[in-house]
Amino acid sequence: MTSPFFLLWGRPNSHNVKKVAWFAEELGLAYERRDIGGSFGFTEEYLAKNPNCLIPMIEDGKVTLWESNTILRYMAAEYGGERWFPADPIDRALGDRWMDWQMTYADTQRVPFLSFARTPREEWDMAAIEQNMAASARHLAVMERYLGEKPWLSGGQFGIGDIPMGVYAYTWFSLPFDKPEFPAISDWYARIKERPGFAQHVMIPLT
Repeated sequence: MTSPFFLLWGRPNSHNVKKVAWFAEELGLAYERRDIGGSFGFTEEYLAKNPNCLIPMIEDGKVTLWESNTILRYMAAEYGGERWFPADPIDRALGDRWMDWQMTYADTQRVPFLSFARTPREEWDMAAIEQNMAASARHLAVMERYLGEKPWLSGGQFGIGDIPMGVYAYTWFSLPFDKPEFPAISDWYARIKERPGFAQHVMIPLT
């Protein structure tokens, strides 16, 4: 990769930016990432293109696009071919549903993550943390059941349906709070960790 293929706007420790950076590596796409959001703030230039005041956003000379899972779908369809964007609508939807499921799951992990990564320990609300960890576990029990039958969330092979929850799984396993065992998820996660793009862009310190 010798020249930028697209611009990726967002700070590297964002869950949603990690998704896009990881998938770009899976596709072998060249890109340039520009820091924005969080401690970097937002520029008028950025907000003119993405008035949501959120990250990430990509620009590839064809489209300016925000919403991380939509970006993944676009990248798969535009640059990945049928390997990443199956022609069969059922095959595509069966993996795609886990991308939307991740958005619901993310709410259950927010309090434990923000407590551990961004809040002084003496200010932790342990009751709220435990409540949210339990909610996360209830959601993950659904994923555990599915992965007991299929090797990947995308079905028979790794696909974009695995990427959003792959990012959140890293956080789940990194949180220093009591959590139940999920053998099928643990096996899936061990295989996720072997992917170079995941190791490079997702497995970075939470704090």
